[in-house]
This record gives sequence, structure tokens and C-alpha cells, in this order.
Amino acid sequence: MQSKGSFKKHLKMMLATILAVSVIAGCFLGCSAKKEETTIDDKFIVGFDAEFPPYGYMDEKGEYVGFDLDLAQEVCTRNGWTLVKQPIEWASKDMELNSGMIDCIWNGFTMNGREQEYTWSSAYVDNSQVVVVKKDSGITKLSDLAGKVVVVQSDSSALAAFEGDGATEENKALAASFKTLQQLGDYNSAFMNLEAGSADAVCMDYGVAKYEIESRGDKFVVLEERVASEAYGVGFKKGNTALRDKVMETLNEMLADGTFEHIATKWELQDSVCLGEPGSDAVMKAEKDSEASEAIMAKIWNIVVQLSEGMLASLAIFVLTLLFALPLGLVITFVRRSRFKVLQWIARIYISIMRGTPLMLQLLVVFFGPYYLFGMSLSFSYRFYAVIIGFTLNYAAYFAEIYRSGIEAVPVGQYEAAAVLGYTKAQTFGKIIFPQMVKIVMPPVTNEVITLVKDTSLAFALAYTEMFTLAKQIAAAETSIMPLFVAGVFYHVFNFIVAFVCERIEKKMQFGGKS
Repeated sequence: MQSKGSFKKHLKMMLATILAVSVIAGCFLGCSAKKEETTIDDKFIVGFDAEFPPYGYMDEKGEYVGFDLDLAQEVCTRNGWTLVKQPIEWASKDMELNSGMIDCIWNGFTMNGREQEYTWSSAYVDNSQVVVVKKDSGITKLSDLAGKVVVVQSDSSALAAFEGDGATEENKALAASFKTLQQLGDYNSAFMNLEAGSADAVCMDYGVAKYEIESRGDKFVVLEERVASEAYGVGFKKGNTALRDKVMETLNEMLADGTFEHIATKWELQDSVCLGEPGSDAVMKAEKDSEASEAIMAKIWNIVVQLSEGMLASLAIFVLTLLFALPLGLVITFVRRSRFKVLQWIARIYISIMRGTPLMLQLLVVFFGPYYLFGMSLSFSYRFYAVIIGFTLNYAAYFAEIYRSGIEAVPVGQYEAAAVLGYTKAQTFGKIIFPQMVKIVMPPVTNEVITLVKDTSLAFALAYTEMFTLAKQIAAAETSIMPLFVAGVFYHVFNFIVAFVCERIEKKMQFGGKS
């Protein structure tokens, strides 16, 4: 039995970790509130979403291209800079910018609703948020979306149009009528969901929607009604006016000599550009300091409340995966040790696939497989089932090999002794082998269980919002790294409890150990 002193020691370590994380998070929060003026030497690092055509994406040759990247390249050429095209995860763009890993966000970046969060260039593209549906869906106007599953990209202007501070009452009411407003990491996944039937509509930028529809054939249409209008600008770190002014000076030169129009025509965006038009520099001229941040503790508490729903989702994945994967792993172990070669090879191939391919890929196969293999339409509720099925199949393979190693570690003399005593095979396994196997495999099983706690974040691959995904969304919305630190504390506490419980079980099973 574990002593009280040992528990207190573990508890002190956990509290020390939480305190350290809070201090670090506070430092980050404080630093991020400061304004800085920075310039560049010879490299101009542009952060962009690599799945956002025609503004920035990877072409068939494996090169990053797009309207915004062409503009950035011309700016660099005229200033003698080297352009560094840096693909970023869109939900993490603010951390990339504030940490200095990139110099700007230049990728169809919506200014509306973010006016005070960045130092902006003038608006250079006038865009709108539109809704894309299947051609045969029967959805012809926005009101038809009532009771439907609508998909948006996480931390996108489409999401802001429905839930942001600047969202109109009409859009808020429209969003309230949806069955659900689902967030995904990229538009390719959004269209896969739309095609498979697990989503009814995708809300996105018009320019991107036009490109996606043209590249995917005659399957989708854009509704005539617009959700919102918006303007694109180049976002710099708050206070970095020196770099912004240099880029704007160059863009204005490009506009004056026709280069800007030439690049827009190349990407068929000549009807959308607005650089130099009256009012396009309104945001840039109206710059003002950001308001003071909330008290750190109040901010942390607010984040904890927001993360609670995601924590329950992560807990559900964790509990249900263990509930199904632990016994399934034992079944696979029996098949793996079967005297029939065919069954052995089936189990080996299954284990090899599950351990040799990424869990994220397995989740995508489980979710989209029924549609692309058998043409089955997917329901929204299947998303959660697919997460549990994918996690269960993956972890069962790992548990199966752990069980097998535990069984084979039991001395062969135990089997012989049981046979002498007249035990059947079932009795031998249940009363003699299994208890010893459990004792042997507890440490590696504990490691797998702890890994499962962290792997729950991969559920976002199927647009299932668990704790870490929610933390990234909150971090993006608040332009702060604090939510990720708070999520990290949640994971640490969760794993501390798991490790403590498993350690207690392991102590209890030590034959001849101290009571």
C-alpha cells in the first residue's frame, strides 16, 4: 500500500508544476501585451495557410504559390529581401506572429472584427462570406440551413460572422437555427465532409469557394445570399508600424506602375482588389493601443470554464476507449497465439497496420471509409462513434502485444503444474496465468493509458471538439497562449491521477510486498 508520504510527495510535485506553468503563462501573457517595433534585415517571413487557394497553397509541383505569395515576392524583390514562405497552422497564427517566428500574416487575412488585434496594412481585397452546398441538396437560400450541419474553418472569418463580437443579429439567429456549427482545420476536410453527407453546407470566403468548386467539378454551388462582406489586409504584430509602412510603401508603388493589377489578373481576382480605393486605409489610419488585459487569475478562471466542456469530451474518449480496447486486446492476443496459422497471420497483419500507420490516418479511414468504399451517407452522430472506433482499434493492437509479452513471460512450469493438478486450459489461464500476466503488464499498460490521455487531441481530425482543440480555438480567439498552458495543466493533473491509480493497483498486486 502506498504511504501517505509518497502521496504527499507526488501532490507537491504536481502543485509545483502547476505553479511553474502559471508563472510561465503569466510571463507570456505579459510579454504579448507589450508593443514592439521591429524591422527585418534580409529575410521576410510570411506566415500563411498552405490550404487556402488561390491566396496561398501547394501546387502540383510541390511549390507554394498564390496571389498573396506573388505580392509578397514582388515586395521582397523591390526591397532586396529574401522571401521565406512559412506554412502555419491557422489556429496558431497569433502565437507564430507574437513569438517572432513570422513577420506577418499574409493569406487572405480578414480585417473585420480584428481591427485592434494587429497592425494592419490597407485593405487590398474586398471579399464576402458565402455558403457552398451540394447541387442536389435542395438548399437554395440561407433560411434553408435551419436544422442543418454547417462547417467552417476554425478561427476563420466565417466563424466570426456567426459567433464573433461583430456578428450581426441576423447571423447569430441563423447560426442558432443550425443543428450544429462545426469547426474543421482546413477546407479540404470540409469538402470531404460535405461530399460524404456528414455536413450539409460549408461557409467560406468567396474567392476560395470559387476556386474549390472549379477544381472539384460540377458537384457544388454557391448560394446567392451572402453571409457577410469583409476586407483582406496584411496583419503585422501589434506595434510593428515600421515594417508595415515599408511594405505599404512598396505595395503603393506596385499599384502605381500596374504590377499589382497584373498579379491580380493572373489569379483572376482583378474584380475583387480594392487597394488604393477610398476607405481602404481606414483601419490603418484608425490605429490605437489595445485595451489593458484582464487580471491574469480572472483570465485563467474564464479559460477553465470554457475548457470544461472539452474536458468532458476528452474524458468520454478516454473512458470508452479503455472500456472497449482492453478486452478487445485480450481477444486479439488469443487470436495471435492461436494454433491456426491463418488466424495468427490475420492478427499479425492487423497489429502491424495499427502500429505502423498514424492514428490520425486511421481515424480518417474509419470516418470516411463507409462513404468512399460503399457509398454510404454519413450522419452527424457517426462522427463520435468513428472517434471511439478508431481509438479502440488502434489501442487494442498495442494492448494485444503487451498482453502477449506478459503471458509469454510466465514460466512454462506454471502450465505444467496446473496440468498435474488437473486444471483445464480455461482454469489454468483464469486462475494462474492471467493474475501473473496482469502484474507483469501493469507498467507498460500504464504508459499506454497515459499516452491515450494525450492522444485524445487527435479527435480533431474528425472535427470532434475535445479539450486541446477547444484550447486552440480559444487561444486563437483571444490571441493568447494562455489557454494552451491551462489545457496543459489539465492534462498533467489527469495523467497524475491515472498514474497514481495505476501505481496503487500495481502495489496491491505485488506478491509478498509490504502491506
